[in-house]
This record gives sequence, structure tokens and C-alpha cells, in this order.
Amino acid sequence: MTFQITALYAAIFTVFVIVLANVVSAQRARAKVSILHGDDMTLALWMRRHGNLVENIPLALILMGLCEAHGLPAPWLHAMGVVLIVGRLAHVAGLNVTNPAAPLRIAGGVLTQVAMLGAAGFLVVTYF
Repeated sequence: MTFQITALYAAIFTVFVIVLANVVSAQRARAKVSILHGDDMTLALWMRRHGNLVENIPLALILMGLCEAHGLPAPWLHAMGVVLIVGRLAHVAGLNVTNPAAPLRIAGGVLTQVAMLGAAGFLVVTYF
């Protein structure tokens, strides 16, 4: 099994992680802060945008790969991948310092969880 579909989304998210890591690095240079965020809220915000992505995507990709290995049809795998991309982009756009309940932030989190729960549900159903 080659995990072609999961590999595609892993590649997309790798670029996304690298872009956000470089934004964080640029913000660190601007703020002249090496460790943590030094009370620079712009840096802290970009750190959380990057951090939230790297906290969620590994498990999502593992779930996607397991679904692919268990025979989830390609259209469903692509649906999961697209929902994850849209969710993570919405989360980055919606995460801000002043509004903890920003609609895009909430939508991004919900979409990510829906994709992951859908994958987990499929895996549980295929187990039985």
C-alpha cells in the first residue's frame, strides 16, 4: 500500500507548517525574542497559529492513513483532506488576540474535529 492520498495531504500540510514556522521566525527576528514570546502578542499569536497546526495535523494524518489502509474510498479520503485544509486555514485566519470566540477560529476547530471524528468513527466501525 502506497498511501498516495494521505501522502498528498501530508505534503500540503508540510508546506503549511513550514510557512507558519517561517512567519514565526520572522516575527522572532522583528521582536528580537529568541525563546517564548517576550510579551510580544503578535509573536505569541503566530506561535499559537503554528503550534495549533502541529498539535492537530499529525494525529489527523495518522487517522487518514489508517482509513486509507482500511479501504476508505478515495472520495471520502479527499473529503477528509479538504475539510482539514479548510479547517486549518480558517483557524489561522480566525485566531486573534482580541476575540477568543471568532467565528473562523471556531469553524476551523470544528471542521478539524469533524474530520478526525469521522475518521475515528470509520475505523471503529471497520473494526467490528
